[in-house]
Amino acid sequence: MLKIVPIYAAFLAAMFVVLSIRVIALRRSKKLSLGFQDDVSLERRVRVQANFSEYVPLALLLLAFVELRGSPAWLLHAMGILLIAGRLSHAYGVSQTNESFIFRVTGMAVTFTVILITIIAILAQAFW
Repeated sequence: MLKIVPIYAAFLAAMFVVLSIRVIALRRSKKLSLGFQDDVSLERRVRVQANFSEYVPLALLLLAFVELRGSPAWLLHAMGILLIAGRLSHAYGVSQTNESFIFRVTGMAVTFTVILITIIAILAQAFW
């Protein structure tokens, strides 16, 4: 039974809703239903939301597998906190028009680290 991962899934789902509302609000204010029409701020908001939706489901699925295989709670909490921190860093970095790449790169590096650690944990549990 999953006890820890759903907590992080809930926080990340709330974050996704906030990112989506930011896109909808800017689209409404610009009166744009599709596309960007050279609006850099809208394009950035859309990419933040899209990148989130590309990586978070896979990370949560892998994290759920790790929990189901009986990993220690500290590992699950560490990965959940790191995933949230990585996604916040990435969202902040990409949202900035005058982007400092440190937040974007850090966010992706942390997200990839979570994915890679969960892969290693799953394979280690399967073969040892």
